[in-house]
This record gives sequence, structure tokens and C-alpha cells, in this order.
Amino acid sequence: MLILQEPLTPSYQPTKSMASAMAAAPILLTGSTGYIGGRLLHEFEMRDIAVRCLSRRPEVMQSRVSNSTTVVKGDVLDPDSLAGTMDGAKVAYYMIHSMGADEGFAEKDRRGALNFAEEAKRAGIEKIIYLGGLGDEEEDLSLHLRSRMEVGTCLRSTGIPVLEFRASIVIGSGSLSFEMIRALVERLPVMITPRWVDVMAQPIAITDLLEYLVAGAALPVSDHLVVGIGGTSQVSYGEIMKEYARQRGLKRRTIRVPFLTPHLSSLWLGLVTPLYARVGRKLINSIIHPTIVEDDTARRLFPNISPRSMAAAVHGALNNEEARYARTRWSDALSAAGYEADWGGVRFGNRLVDSREIEIAASPAEAFAPIRRIGGEQGWYYGNWLWQIRGFMDLLIGGVGVRRGRRHPNEILVGDTLDFWRVEVYEPNRRLRLLAEMKLPGRAWLEFCVTPTEKGTIIRQTAVYDPVGLWGLMYWYAVFPLHEFVFGGMLKGLAAAVQEATEGTAVQEMPALELE
Repeated sequence: MLILQEPLTPSYQPTKSMASAMAAAPILLTGSTGYIGGRLLHEFEMRDIAVRCLSRRPEVMQSRVSNSTTVVKGDVLDPDSLAGTMDGAKVAYYMIHSMGADEGFAEKDRRGALNFAEEAKRAGIEKIIYLGGLGDEEEDLSLHLRSRMEVGTCLRSTGIPVLEFRASIVIGSGSLSFEMIRALVERLPVMITPRWVDVMAQPIAITDLLEYLVAGAALPVSDHLVVGIGGTSQVSYGEIMKEYARQRGLKRRTIRVPFLTPHLSSLWLGLVTPLYARVGRKLINSIIHPTIVEDDTARRLFPNISPRSMAAAVHGALNNEEARYARTRWSDALSAAGYEADWGGVRFGNRLVDSREIEIAASPAEAFAPIRRIGGEQGWYYGNWLWQIRGFMDLLIGGVGVRRGRRHPNEILVGDTLDFWRVEVYEPNRRLRLLAEMKLPGRAWLEFCVTPTEKGTIIRQTAVYDPVGLWGLMYWYAVFPLHEFVFGGMLKGLAAAVQEATEGTAVQEMPALELE
């Protein structure tokens, strides 16, 4: 039986009090490359709270954190790598789960949590904060949801107090559940819906979830404290879909059928939203049971937090979408499956991503030099004739083509034009993001990032596309075969340009991205 600390007195303090309490010791944060973990890191940094991020690839994290954050290397599946990573910290956030893993994810979650708890005990961690999922433990829950609850038990196995928040659907641009809803509603004018869309849930806005997580750092906990959190609305998935359609001004019709089982639904979901083919079954199997907050513990412990309604959460997610993309990158996450993957042409909700990496033996400044000169007379380092044809086609339909060239052969300013792209973000020797201004059935970006490593520098090239309607999707898949030549060749061309400039140092191509 889960034990609640007594008495249940409100302990959430204003930011200044919490910052003062945490000034002497950093917060240990895992999962900072994931959606919620990354947002949580940003919240701490906004409050000038010292954070220590545990990451399998610290060289990737270094360029994303502020001066108040340090990054240490460690993997919860490798207990030896955790030695010393938590020393000096008092509060640790465990934001790891292996939902993306193909096989054995429950065993990986169990082993990782036990390893983490053992090192936390040795390091003198006083409290672990963990985010799990809502559900009635007496029911026959899905393996995924049961595993999330088991992780909470594993974390307290060494006697460290654990504050376990349990949430239902998280509504925010980029969250798995919300992006699934977005993809279904945007793409399907007529939706065949199974019975599970009527199951009740209590969704929570990502901003409210983050408030609870941040406030938890100042809450005294003496044992295993479970707090169910949610918004003010108890609704079904179907009602969330209708609200999304209403706010987007879309007319959608639903046809209810009794024979679409969770297994068949997950296969159908995989066809409609390919990103979720691997995790769709786990997600759907978890939402066939109600996920409702059963008590007022959250309200009593955190009276200063006023959760939003479902409609307000959807409104906030839609309004903040552009700001979210400007602040974070969809291709930045590292994989919970623990392997590197090729994410070329993968669909993230309505967003499609083609991301590639290559490692070179050069400094970040040397690696970024050819990126700074891209476009104009220099060209695109591969298949320039294909770029010229694309520009000519753009001119034929009234677009800008490639006639604009670039303002200066070596200098870049935000707002500059590079052929049919416009510079949206420019960070010297680190990052260049271009917004497409050619005629497209959607929106597109092309981004280049350089990250230092022990051997040299990783160049990451990411094409992002937001299709509009069926024509938008048809366009992407029609030109995707060319991406293998153009984008792949461009990345190798950039590496060759660096190699030539640095007297022929070795080039090692890497798979693109892990997702965590």
C-alpha cells in the first residue's frame, strides 16, 4: 500500500524561497533531452536554480544548457557509469522511461530505476521526484502503465523518500498524446472511432504539470508520497478531439464502431501517424482504462497551483506552438531505446523530419565555416543543378526561385536571404536555421548545428516540414527519394569541405539521432 506523509499540509513555496533552499546543492535531473525533462530544465534555468543533468551523451547537452547547469555522463542501465554523478545533490528527478524500446522495455525500466536508487542512496540523495501515470492499481492495467508504477516502487527500494506525481494525458505542443490527437484530427475528415475514445481521462496542461514538478522540490517527503494531478476537466479522448477541431475551425465527423480493438487501433494508428507505430500499442493499451484523479491531495499540498481546463490547455498548446519550435528542436531528443537510429523522413505529429549527422576531426569553428558560406555562388555542396531546377520550378509558379542569392559571401545576419531561404536563427560557430520561402504546400526549415565531441565535431543537418493537407503529404513523399541524394550528399559535401580546409583529416559518418 502506498503511504502518504502526515499531515498533508501545503508546502509549495514561492520561487524565491525554493531557490534559496536549493542554493546550497544542485538538483540532479535525468531525461533532460526528453520532452518533459527538457521543459523542466528550462523552468529551473529560468529561476536560476543550479541543475546537474545526467546524460549518456553530455557533448550533445553542453550546447543546450545555461551557465547555471552542469552536465555529467552516466547511463542508468550501466551502474558503474553512475558512480559520483549525484554527489552533493539533495533532490533528484527521475524522468526516464523506455516507451520507445521495441522489446523488454519493462525490464529496462526496472533495472534502470534500481540502479539509480542504489547510487542515490550512496550519494546521500534526500528525495527522488518521479512522474508516473494515473490508473487504478486494482485493475488489469497495460504493461506500460504497470511498468510506470513499478518504477516508483523500485525508486524507493533503498529507503529514499519518493514524491511520485501521477498524471493522465499531457496536453502541450510536442507531447505524445497531444500530437497523436493533432495528427488524427488534421488528417481525417471522417474518423472511425472505437469504444476506447469514450474512456474518461483528466488531461493536464504541460505548463501546469511543470508547476507541480518544480514545486515538488520544496515539499517535505518522509516516505513514498503519491500525488495524482490533472486539470479541471474530466473528458474523453473523443471530446479532446472535438475541442481541437473546434479551435482549429475544422469540421470533423466521427463514426463509432464496436469492433476496433486496442490492438487493431494501434495498427491503424501506425498507418495514420507513422511516428507512433512503435509506441502506439503501448499508448492505446494504457488509455482503455479511466485515468481520473481520485482525491484532493494535489489541491491540499499545492494550493497556489490552479490547473487549467482541457479547452484552455488545447488553446495554450496551439498558441505556443511557434514559440516552442523556436526554443526547442524536434530532432534534439535522445533515444530511450538506447540505440542510434536513422530518423530520415519520420513524421512527428503533422511535422516530418529528415535528420542526419556526421562526425569530423575538426573544431566547431572549422566545421561551421562552410555552413556559413552556403548558398549563393558557393552553392549547396552537392547537386547544385538540382537546386537550380527546383528554383526554376519555383519561378514558374510565382515563387522567388534562387535569383536572390545572398547578401555577402561569408557573413550572415538574421533576416538575410540565401537563395529561396531566409535566415531565421544564426548563432556563429554553432547553429544556422533557414526558413523556406519557395512555394510549398506547407512550411519548411533547414537547420545546421555543430556540437563538439571528444574526437572533433558533429555536424547535424535537419530538414523539417509541416505539410498542409493531402497535397502537402504527397509533395513530401514525392520528393523524399531525392532527399537521400541531396541532403545526404550535402552533408558529405560539407564534411569534405572541412576536410579539405583542415588538410584531409578523417571523416566518420554516424547514424542520425537517438530519442530519449
